[in-house]
Amino acid sequence: VQLQASGGGLVQPGRSLRLSCVISVISGRLLRINDMAWYRQAPGKSRELVASITSGGDTNYANSVKGRFTISRDNAKNTVYLQMNSLKAEDTAVYFCKADVNSYSSNDEMEAGYYWGQGTQVTVSS
Repeated sequence: VQLQASGGGLVQPGRSLRLSCVISVISGRLLRINDMAWYRQAPGKSRELVASITSGGDTNYANSVKGRFTISRDNAKNTVYLQMNSLKAEDTAVYFCKADVNSYSSNDEMEAGYYWGQGTQVTVSS
Protein backbone atom coordinates (compact mmCIF):
# COMPACT_ATOMS: atom_id res chain seq x y z
CA VAL A 1 0.00 0.00 0.00
CA GLN A 2 1.29 3.42 -0.94
CA LEU A 3 0.12 6.86 0.15
CA GLN A 4 1.20 9.81 -2.01
CA ALA A 5 0.67 13.25 -0.48
CA SER A 6 0.86 16.48 -2.43
CA GLY A 7 -0.23 20.11 -2.38
CA GLY A 8 2.14 21.65 0.13
CA GLY A 9 4.06 24.83 -0.45
CA LEU A 10 4.90 28.32 0.71
CA VAL A 11 1.91 30.57 1.35
CA GLN A 12 1.29 33.91 3.05
CA PRO A 13 -0.71 34.13 6.26
CA GLY A 14 -4.44 34.22 5.63
CA ARG A 15 -4.21 32.33 2.36
CA SER A 16 -5.34 28.79 1.56
CA LEU A 17 -3.87 25.46 0.48
CA ARG A 18 -5.40 22.12 -0.40
CA LEU A 19 -3.56 18.92 0.37
CA SER A 20 -4.31 15.64 -1.37
CA CYS A 21 -3.34 12.07 -0.52
CA VAL A 22 -3.93 9.22 -2.94
CA ILE A 23 -3.97 5.65 -1.66
CA SER A 24 -2.90 2.86 -4.03
CA VAL A 25 -1.68 -0.71 -3.93
CA ILE A 26 1.70 -1.48 -5.46
CA SER A 27 0.97 -5.20 -5.83
CA GLY A 28 -2.27 -7.01 -5.11
CA ARG A 29 -5.53 -5.09 -4.89
CA LEU A 30 -7.28 -2.65 -2.62
CA LEU A 31 -10.26 -3.94 -0.66
CA ARG A 32 -11.33 -1.13 1.63
CA ILE A 33 -10.11 2.16 3.04
CA ASN A 34 -11.41 2.76 6.53
CA ASP A 35 -10.42 5.82 8.57
CA MET A 36 -8.18 8.46 7.01
CA ALA A 37 -6.38 11.26 8.74
CA TRP A 38 -3.94 14.11 8.42
CA TYR A 39 -1.16 14.68 10.95
CA ARG A 40 1.50 17.34 11.11
CA GLN A 41 4.90 17.73 12.68
CA ALA A 42 6.53 21.09 13.25
CA PRO A 43 10.29 21.42 13.87
CA GLY A 44 11.17 20.32 17.37
CA LYS A 45 7.65 19.11 18.10
CA SER A 46 5.97 15.73 18.13
CA ARG A 47 3.56 14.64 15.44
CA GLU A 48 -0.04 15.67 16.13
CA LEU A 49 -3.42 14.79 14.71
CA VAL A 50 -4.91 17.56 12.60
CA ALA A 51 -8.11 15.95 11.31
CA SER A 52 -9.63 12.56 10.70
CA ILE A 53 -12.54 11.14 8.73
CA THR A 54 -14.25 7.78 9.02
CA SER A 55 -15.48 5.62 6.17
CA GLY A 56 -18.95 6.98 6.92
CA GLY A 57 -17.81 10.58 6.66
CA ASP A 58 -17.69 11.52 10.34
CA THR A 59 -14.96 14.05 10.99
CA ASN A 60 -12.83 15.14 13.89
CA TYR A 61 -10.51 18.16 14.18
CA ALA A 62 -7.82 19.46 16.45
CA ASN A 63 -9.02 22.52 18.33
CA SER A 64 -6.31 24.62 16.72
CA VAL A 65 -7.74 24.11 13.22
CA LYS A 66 -11.48 23.95 13.84
CA GLY A 67 -13.36 26.33 11.59
CA ARG A 68 -10.36 26.79 9.29
CA PHE A 69 -9.54 23.30 7.99
CA THR A 70 -11.86 20.80 6.31
CA ILE A 71 -11.09 17.13 5.73
CA SER A 72 -12.94 15.25 3.02
CA ARG A 73 -12.61 12.05 1.02
CA ASP A 74 -13.43 10.83 -2.46
CA ASN A 75 -13.88 7.09 -2.21
CA ALA A 76 -14.05 6.66 -5.97
CA LYS A 77 -10.57 8.18 -6.26
CA ASN A 78 -9.16 6.63 -3.06
CA THR A 79 -8.18 10.13 -2.02
CA VAL A 80 -8.36 12.20 1.14
CA TYR A 81 -8.13 15.99 1.09
CA LEU A 82 -7.35 18.70 3.59
CA GLN A 83 -8.61 22.16 2.70
CA MET A 84 -6.71 24.68 4.80
CA ASN A 85 -8.04 28.23 4.96
CA SER A 86 -6.93 31.29 6.93
CA LEU A 87 -3.50 29.78 7.37
CA LYS A 88 -1.31 30.98 10.22
CA ALA A 89 2.41 30.86 10.82
CA GLU A 90 1.85 28.23 13.49
CA ASP A 91 0.39 25.91 10.83
CA THR A 92 3.89 25.56 9.39
CA ALA A 93 4.82 21.88 9.50
CA VAL A 94 5.28 18.75 7.48
CA TYR A 95 1.85 17.25 6.89
CA PHE A 96 1.39 13.49 6.72
CA CYS A 97 -1.61 11.46 5.64
CA LYS A 98 -2.50 8.18 7.27
CA ALA A 99 -5.00 5.53 6.29
CA ASP A 100 -6.40 2.33 7.73
CA VAL A 101 -6.42 -0.02 4.73
CA ASN A 102 -7.59 -3.53 3.96
CA SER A 103 -6.07 -5.08 0.86
CA TYR A 104 -5.17 -8.36 -0.81
CA SER A 105 -1.53 -9.19 -1.47
CA SER A 106 -0.28 -10.58 -4.76
CA ASN A 107 -0.66 -14.01 -3.10
CA ASP A 108 -4.31 -13.23 -2.44
CA GLU A 109 -3.79 -12.97 1.31
CA MET A 110 -5.79 -10.34 3.11
CA GLU A 111 -3.71 -7.63 4.76
CA ALA A 112 -4.77 -4.90 7.13
CA GLY A 113 -2.86 -2.05 8.65
CA TYR A 114 -2.19 1.65 9.09
CA TYR A 115 -0.08 3.28 6.42
CA TRP A 116 1.62 6.68 6.22
CA GLY A 117 2.36 9.01 3.34
CA GLN A 118 5.75 10.59 2.83
CA GLY A 119 4.83 14.06 4.08
CA THR A 120 4.42 17.39 2.34
CA GLN A 121 5.87 20.65 3.63
CA VAL A 122 3.54 23.55 4.40
CA THR A 123 5.21 26.86 5.19
CA VAL A 124 3.16 29.89 6.16
CA SER A 125 5.22 33.05 6.05
CA SER A 126 5.06 36.59 4.81
